[in-house]
Amino acid sequence: MNSTISLIRHGITEGNVRRLYYGATDVPLAQKGIDLLQKQTEEGIYPPAEGALIYTTGMGRTLQTLEIIYGDLPHEIIKDMREINFGAFEMKSYEELMAYEEYRDWITAQSETKAPPGGESIRDFRERVIRGFEEVRRRHSVRSLELRHHDEDASSIVICHGGTISAVMNYIWPGVHDNMYGWLPDPGHGFTLLLKDDEITEYERF
Repeated sequence: MNSTISLIRHGITEGNVRRLYYGATDVPLAQKGIDLLQKQTEEGIYPPAEGALIYTTGMGRTLQTLEIIYGDLPHEIIKDMREINFGAFEMKSYEELMAYEEYRDWITAQSETKAPPGGESIRDFRERVIRGFEEVRRRHSVRSLELRHHDEDASSIVICHGGTISAVMNYIWPGVHDNMYGWLPDPGHGFTLLLKDDEITEYERF
């Protein structure tokens, strides 16, 4: 039997289009993002949802993405898998922020423990996301055990965020890239993790 956990990044948002720092802000999908998700859904790039445990982070952009790809399906919310909180830097561009000494200090430091004012450090973000992913994995393991006796496939689908997926992939396969953002998928894309005996063995990109 097959066992998979798929991580899907939400579609393109106005924040992406305007090249803003945003994570905790509930930014909607841009029309460009909606159109691209619909096209990719028609092309059949996404894992099937039938029988899957489905999760979002509760943010509007993940709910919109779920609706476009799969329709109005029941799902659960895993808040720990939300994007990083940029605090005072939310909804501002690099060009805007360069005028602020706090931003210049933060971006120059390149420190995993230094947080934006009112926001999260990379370390705190990563720990939170891993906690959320391990909860998904725990639930998936329970579901997999239930289906094993019936020789049915077990699958889980998480619609979340680019930084979230990067943190998870770097957690599972550390050292593949210089930093976790080397795993960053394009909006509307992601990875399917393949499990054997509840251990993640490989991945497929979509």
